[in-house]
Amino acid sequence: MTSPSAVLRLRIRGRVQGVGFRDWTATAASAHGLTGWVRNRRDGSVEALLVGAPPAVAAMRAACESGPALARVDTVDEAEAPGDAEIAALSDGFHIRETV
Repeated sequence: MTSPSAVLRLRIRGRVQGVGFRDWTATAASAHGLTGWVRNRRDGSVEALLVGAPPAVAAMRAACESGPALARVDTVDEAEAPGDAEIAALSDGFHIRETV
C-alpha cells in the first residue's frame, strides 16, 4: 500500500451520541473514498480517523461540523494522528469501532 496523502484524527463534541453519528460518518467517509474508523468515547464525544486524498479528508472534516440531522455539533478538534503501522492497517475500508 502506498502512503496515504492525508491523515486526520477528529474529536467531535456536542449531542453526537444516540443520533446516528457513527453510522452517518461511516457512510459519508466511504462515499468520499476514505478509509479509517469512527467510535464513541465514554466522555460523550465521537472520535474518527480519516485517511485518504486531501480534498476528500477536508470535505469529510467539513461535513463533521454539522453531522447527521439529529446531531448538534459544538466542536470538532483535530488530534494527533497515529503512526504509519496503524494507518497501513486501514486499507480495507471504513469501520465502526467499539466504544473506548
